Parts: sequence; C-alpha cells; structure tokens
Amino acid sequence: MANRLARETSPYLLQHAHNPVDWFPWGEEALALARGEDRPILLSIGYSACHWCHVMERESFEDSEIAAFMNERFVNIKVDREERPDLDSIYMKAVQFLTGHGGWPLTAFLTPDGRAFFGGTYFPPEPRHGMRSFRQVLEAVSDAYRNRREEVERGAHQLLAALAGANADVESAPEGAGPEDLGPAILEHAVRFLAGRFDPIHGGFGPAPKFPQPMTLEILLRQFHRRGDGEALGMVLRTLRGMARGGIRDHLGGGFHRYSVDDRWLVPHFEKMLYDNGLLARVYLHAFQITRDPELRDVATSTLDYILEDLTGPEGGFYSARDADSEGEEGLFYLWRLREVDEILGKEEGALFRRVYDVSETGNFEGQNILHLPRGLDSLAAGEGIPPEELEGVLRKAREALKEARSRREPPVRDEKVLVSWNSFVLRALAEAGSVLGREDYLAAARTNGAFLLETLRESGKLLRTWKDGSAKVPAFLEDHAGLGNALLTLYEVTLEPRWLQEALGLAEQVVQLFWEEDEGLFYDAPRDGERLVMRPRDIPDNATPSGNSLAVELLLRTAALCGEERLREPALRTLARTAETMRRFPSAFGRLLSALTLHLDPPVEVVLLARGGGARLREMLDAAHHPYLPNRVVAGGDPEKLPPFPLFQGRRPQGDGPTAYVCRSFTCSAPIHDPGDLLEELEREKPTGGEG
Repeated sequence: MANRLARETSPYLLQHAHNPVDWFPWGEEALALARGEDRPILLSIGYSACHWCHVMERESFEDSEIAAFMNERFVNIKVDREERPDLDSIYMKAVQFLTGHGGWPLTAFLTPDGRAFFGGTYFPPEPRHGMRSFRQVLEAVSDAYRNRREEVERGAHQLLAALAGANADVESAPEGAGPEDLGPAILEHAVRFLAGRFDPIHGGFGPAPKFPQPMTLEILLRQFHRRGDGEALGMVLRTLRGMARGGIRDHLGGGFHRYSVDDRWLVPHFEKMLYDNGLLARVYLHAFQITRDPELRDVATSTLDYILEDLTGPEGGFYSARDADSEGEEGLFYLWRLREVDEILGKEEGALFRRVYDVSETGNFEGQNILHLPRGLDSLAAGEGIPPEELEGVLRKAREALKEARSRREPPVRDEKVLVSWNSFVLRALAEAGSVLGREDYLAAARTNGAFLLETLRESGKLLRTWKDGSAKVPAFLEDHAGLGNALLTLYEVTLEPRWLQEALGLAEQVVQLFWEEDEGLFYDAPRDGERLVMRPRDIPDNATPSGNSLAVELLLRTAALCGEERLREPALRTLARTAETMRRFPSAFGRLLSALTLHLDPPVEVVLLARGGGARLREMLDAAHHPYLPNRVVAGGDPEKLPPFPLFQGRRPQGDGPTAYVCRSFTCSAPIHDPGDLLEELEREKPTGGEG
C-alpha cells in the first residue's frame, strides 16, 4: 500500500511512496503528530539521483521489520533536498557539527519542535567497517529519547545555539570596513591560492574526487581578462580540456556527469545534474570567446544540445537530473564492451573508434569501458595519419550509431521537476550562447523558458521554487529570485525586449525586500515571510551551485550599473565588505562572490543600441556586442521612444535609418557606430594582452 508520499510530485518522494515506512512529507501534519504524541522525528533527506539514497532505501526502508520499528517509535519525514534547500541547509549543518562530515542520504533525529540532537548519513543494514547498523542507531536513539530525555534536550539546545552562532559569525573585515577596503589584492591572492592546489597534469584542483567547480573557473577567466594573467587562463584551459576528453563527459549524448572519482576525470559518479551542465556550458562558452578554440565551442554546444534534447519538457521547463543507476546498477547505461562496439560499427570502423576512445577487452571500469579521449583530436589524427576534419567526420557517424544503439537500453530515471534557480543557470547560458554563436534555437529556448517560469511559477505575484505535473509550490528562495533575475537581465541584453528588463528589475527589488538583513549586512536564503523553522538559513559559500548571496550581489551590481540606482548597489557592497576577509582566507569557496567583486572593481563597458524596430540589422549589432568576452559589459537600448529614464540613455539618439550604437567607458563615449564590424572592432580593444600561459 502507498504511504502519504504518493500524493507528492517530487520524484524522490515518489520513489519512497511504497515503502512500508509510514513516511510523511515535511509539513504541519507530521510536526503536529510529533508534538501531540511526544515522539522524536526521523528526518531523511536526499534527492532522486542519489546513489546511496537508493541503496539505503533497498536495504533499510523496504525492510518490514525496520519499518515497523520506525513507525512505532518515530514520526518519519522524507524531504527532497532540491525542493527544500532551507531544511537541507539547517540539518546538514547540524549533522556536520555532530559527526564532522555530511552527505546524502542525510539522517537526522529531531525533537518534536524541530531541534536536531543526533544524526548521520548512510547507515548500513548490518554493522560493518566500524559503523553501527541502522537498526542499532534507531534503538539507541529511541532509548535515549525515552530514558535520558534531559540529556537529549540539553544536547538539542546546545546544538541549536552552536548553529545559530555559526550562522551569525561570518568572519568580516575590520570594524568600520567599507567598499573602499575591497581591493584587487583579494583576487590576486585567490589566483595564487588556486595555483597552489592546481593539478598541472590533469587539471582541476586538489586530489580525487574531482568536481568541475565552474564558479572557480569563472573567477580565473575574469582575472585573465582583468590582468592578462596567463597562469589563470592556463589553469582553466587545462581543466576544461581534461574534463572534455575524460569519462566525466558523455561523449555520445553530450553533457557532464556529476564528478570524477579519480584524479584524471576518467571514472565519473554517473548522475547528470541540470545545474552542472548549465554552469559548465557557460564556462566553456566564455573560454571559447577568449581562445576561439573550436573544441571548447563544440563542448559548449553539445552540452546545451543535450539539455534541449533530454532535459527539456514540452512546456519549456528544464528537468532536474538523470539518475546514476539503471537496471539497479550504477553507470550501466553508459558502459561498453569491445564486442558491442565492433558489432555496431563493424571491424574496421570499430577498430578506429576503439583506438580513439580507449576501448579494450579488459576495459577501464569493472571489465567494461568508459569512453574517453586520451589525447586531443589533432594528436589523435596525426597518430592515425588522417586529417583532423576527416577523423572527426568518421567519429561523428560512429558516435551517432552507438548513441542510437544505447537508446534501446533501459535509461536512468529522469527527475522531471523544474527548479527555478537551476533553470536560470541554463536560461542564462542559452541566451549568451544564442547571441555569441548565432544560434536562434538557443534564443528561442531561452525565451520560452523565461516565459514559462514567469507565467507558471508565480502565484499572486510571488515566485515559487518548484513545478511538476502542472503543480507549482514552495515559496522561492534567494537563489531562485537572484538567479532568475540575472538570467532575465542577460536575456534582455541579448534581445533588448523590454519584458525581460522589467521582470529582472522587479526581482532585484524583491531580493532586497524579502532577503536583505540591514542590521547584519547580509542576505538570508529564506524569505522573511517564509515558514518559521528552528533558524533562518544562510549559506555564504558556493556549494555545487552559486550561493544565494553571491547571485544577489551580482544581480544588484548589474542592475545598478544599468539603471543608475545606487540604493541597489549599497547592500551588494556591504555584503562584499562583510565577507571580504572570509573570501581572502577561503577563495575556492567563493568563486561567484569573487566574480561579483570584479563588477565593483572594474568600470563596465556600456553598449547602448538604439533602433526603431528590430530586424536582422539589430540582431547583427547585438551579436557583435556580445561576441568578445567582456564579463563587465552592460548592453541596453531599444526603441528610443520607449526607453526607461536611465542615465545610460540620456543624450543618446539614433542616427539614420538603421541601429546606432554607443560604446562608453568611464564616462567617455565613442562616436556613433552603425556597422556591426565597427562595433566589434571597438569592443575588441578591451581584450587582455596576456597569453594562454
């Protein structure tokens, strides 16, 4: 029989809907039951693509004896961390305080009023490797709650006090520090710090497991642009090419897996997350803008094409993930045996493909093969005695044949919920790539996605976080408001369509109204009118995605530069000043906030495009405006009779029948420009002078 989770829309919760555990979703029904019966809460948090979440479900939550004990002694609550990042943040920190580590599945035991007093992550069904079994943990926690209640209450109180203290204790610059103390030395120190952790052989930072870290790569690209720092660019390019050629990338279907368990990007943890692919596509696009390397362009487009092909719903929303497992085995969908390759491609073509993608009889992963490129295409072509273009043509047909054969396998489960913040990362990447690469299909997908989010995930003017099967719910968090605001601002800059500007400015206002805390000089992640939890969550560092604070600072600085509203700039600068010392000490955790700092340090390049009506000529001018890598560029304009009263537009009028562009830097503007080539030439003057390093 189904439990209460059968009424939910989250794929993760629905995966547990037929467990014998009497699961509740988080909500007043479960919390009231815990209070009324004075039972502790067993809170289990995970997500649909989590391998060890599946393992613990099979081993423990489907065990009738364990489930009976859980049902008798606890109120059991399941949470999808992707729907409720606020709950995940609070109780992940609690478990990290208790155990020194965290992860998913997250298992936390709470008092009826929501205070954690014990927890962990995955627990095995039997004791092993020094770990207690899940049954032993349940019995010990239940015994403590029943027979040592005073000890439990004291521990819960102390833990909550420690969490509240850590939430408030963000290391800040010295008393009285302000924006004038935010200098370029922070960025230069970040590059030196990252260089000390860089793997010069394979790229990436630190030992295995290796994560893509797109926010870290972005700040290095910005520092290259600012200072011509060849070392910074070299670290990015080594990393991007290593990932692009490694097994962490799906060479047949496109897109990237979550992370690599080894140091050379070969063996991935096989789930595919929307946020990784949206963020990485944008980094590859920016690296292509700097280098014009077609390999980087092709990785960006194949990643976005993968999202459009596999993670896009008919309504225009982008789905969250593909699982790591299929047929009960991790990675099975993506693995190949030598004989399979030869059967599909034939002996001769198969032999070439096997040499290029390192396919062998013994395999490189548990007797099977993860496709990867040991060398770049030019080197491989030279080894085969074939021109690179000819080799790529042969390989393209082979990949298509293997992809078609793979499509007949049982695919990993797809999580089809739509999350605003994750969608915003893809929307922004599509909008930029559409203009940079002349891809109208990308621009169309970005417009459709923007309209879908605004029309479907709002209720009475308030943004909601998640949508699935026609149902939108959960009040949106800081990362949703700020992420969508940044994406819509970019969509405006590449189209000059007023709707996107108006919506972005409205979201910037909501970021301040709902999340800014004047007394503390920081943003909270949950809105001030949101659900009252044991504490109001706030995470300043980036995690797998940019932090809400960093997205908010970026949005406010961008909108202030565009519309001249200094009141929007003030909370952004206060946040940067408040976190300056922490950024200096831990730069690898603050990539997006460091990138936002460059918006303060460097005056923007302003491009004003004025035209009556649209048309192909305006599109050409917009594409020229976005062609070079200019991370602090502001593009604005449109019909001169319909422009908002921004200082940026004062004294600027179109000349002649076609579009007119003005390029301004530090209050000095170019002569009017009417030709896309002339506009590009003017903007190319901003290129850094350094090399690749």
